[in-house]
Amino acid sequence: MTAPLTPPPPPHDNSPHQVRQAPPPAGAPGAGAYEQDGPGMKTELREAAVVTVAVALGGVLLGLLWWWLAPHVPLVGDEIDKNWVVYLKDSEGEQAVGVDGTFILLGLAFGLVSAVAVFLLRRRGGVPLVVALGLGGLLGSLLAWRLGVWLGPESDVLAHARAVGKGVTFPAPLKLSAKGALLAWPLAGLLAHLGLTALFGPRDPEAPQSGGSGSWEPEAP
Repeated sequence: MTAPLTPPPPPHDNSPHQVRQAPPPAGAPGAGAYEQDGPGMKTELREAAVVTVAVALGGVLLGLLWWWLAPHVPLVGDEIDKNWVVYLKDSEGEQAVGVDGTFILLGLAFGLVSAVAVFLLRRRGGVPLVVALGLGGLLGSLLAWRLGVWLGPESDVLAHARAVGKGVTFPAPLKLSAKGALLAWPLAGLLAHLGLTALFGPRDPEAPQSGGSGSWEPEAP
């Protein structure tokens, strides 16, 4: 009779040359990485809040530039039967379109600048940071819009026409006809930050390839 050919049990590598990796000390980087999720998220949320406020405050500068650079829409007042009417001096003029266009171009520029600034300050990115960049841009656009309207000409056009007199040209109130222009800043910021992260953001390290020293195959009989 012959003994059945059974593979020997896998050898236990208890060689003195075997290197065992000791756990990292408590203060070393990477120690307790799984315990750092809570504080790490809190740090990201704090940074996101700071970014939101800082970007939104940039709306003050945007509002000043919009008020300064936007073209004026000329109006003329007239009195008919003791009633004041106001009409456009140049009915074919494109000043109203220029007001919206100026706001959009400024919003695109501010979105690009804010995205570059945020990327340079924190290259790691993260979802809270991206949300803060978009939210801050939207709040900044709203702030710029209201500030420009407040700094612009008087909103009561009839009172303004009476004040300047009949047939005298005066500027129309600064207003944003296309409310979609408010999205120029946040969209430009998000797209620019996405492009910067894709081109110049940090890359994840590649996983080391296993040498296969721990594999075992039964020998042929």
